[in-house]
Amino acid sequence: MRQSDWKSVLDAAARAALEHLEALPDRPVLPASADHEAIRSVLDRPLTREGVDAARVVGELARDLEPYITAQAGGRYFGFVVGGLHPAALGADVLVSAWDQNAPMFAGAPGVSVAEELAARWLVDLVGLPSQSSVGFVTGGQMATFTCLAAARHEVLREVGWDVEARGLPGAPPLTVVVKSGAHATVLRALRFLGLGEQAVVSVACDDQDRIRPDALQEALATIQGPTIVVVECGNVNTGAFDDFDAVADLARAHRAAGHPTWVHVDGAVMLLAAASPAMADRVKGLDRLDSWSTDGHKLLNVAYDCGIAISRNAAAHRAAMSVQAAYLEQDNAARDPLDWGPDFSRRARGVPVYATLRSLGRQGVAELVERTTHLARRFADALGGSGYARIVNDVVSNQVLVRWEAPDGDHGRLADTVMAGVRAEGTAFFTGTTYRGERLMRISVSDWATDEDDVDRAVEALLRHARLATGR
Repeated sequence: MRQSDWKSVLDAAARAALEHLEALPDRPVLPASADHEAIRSVLDRPLTREGVDAARVVGELARDLEPYITAQAGGRYFGFVVGGLHPAALGADVLVSAWDQNAPMFAGAPGVSVAEELAARWLVDLVGLPSQSSVGFVTGGQMATFTCLAAARHEVLREVGWDVEARGLPGAPPLTVVVKSGAHATVLRALRFLGLGEQAVVSVACDDQDRIRPDALQEALATIQGPTIVVVECGNVNTGAFDDFDAVADLARAHRAAGHPTWVHVDGAVMLLAAASPAMADRVKGLDRLDSWSTDGHKLLNVAYDCGIAISRNAAAHRAAMSVQAAYLEQDNAARDPLDWGPDFSRRARGVPVYATLRSLGRQGVAELVERTTHLARRFADALGGSGYARIVNDVVSNQVLVRWEAPDGDHGRLADTVMAGVRAEGTAFFTGTTYRGERLMRISVSDWATDEDDVDRAVEALLRHARLATGR
């Protein structure tokens, strides 16, 4: 084997990584300058004929890019729904890179395949899903949703005698997908990937917290004949709310009993992990009665990007939708082959950091993570809602907070953008906006294991200071 100077490369990377991680509590969350041309000018060097020493490349990359790196894992990043980086996940991810396993099959990567198998079993048990459920580790919530909906498409069409993997969709019996109004964009995008298209979608009304209305779902199902897929949410991306899973399960059972093959998928990208917390039991009641669940490991579980998780009660449907066979592959039904459970062929062993993080946190640690992020979201809501400058729009039942900044001139959306821009520019924290029911609001997502009360209080002080500056009061 050709040898390399691994130590100098790892020393350069480790030194830069440790400096970055240790600076996170105090560094600006958003880079002071993020000009596209400036970044390009720093990195855009000609490729030399002879190449450059690897340790030098890594050292210069760290030096050149560090000023432009957002502190997403620093505890004060509240934009989008972005988790931080648990130390166990980081350590495991370093090993995954060093081992460099192409991990679609047990035959070629036995160690990491078994680690993923165990991580899958632990996760299913933690969130109280049926023990026979199958799990695929994919790139993110988008592909987890795609994977689950592919399994759903397979099964509801199989029940009416149509093999979609063999025959495709042309000529297939009509399939209807029922979603909530304002369903996450990744759901509609997955339907496009699956060839179902948005014309197959029936949209159902929600209540004032964006929970699907069971009465509206019942009315919609009464008009639908044939194969049916229903998509609900465990943690709405704006309000953090949970759908009434028991009610949905009852309606799906009745629709199925009336002769219509039915599958219910749960988009749990934001808060599927809530099912691991006894304190959230009332929110997730009935979750285990549904058919598939998707989530992001790189959100609340805080593993490194990228990691999505697709879970299916019906392992046969999951495998039929995803698996592949070829003469040159070495597949063994006695062991779990990851390629059977997701769309990737060549793939990183992304389930290994899940294994490490779950083992490090334990059952109590996972529950505390859910409860702490919810507690801190409420701390935000109490402080801002009682300030006289803002109003909390949602019921804060998990880690999401919707804030309306009350502008004296009535232009609340402009004030929200002004306040967020001010806080971003000074680097104290990072927030993003959303358009919710036609209104521009600020959205707070508390998703980082490292966030504490001091982080929230620093962010609140900065927000209110910029609100005072912007309103003159």
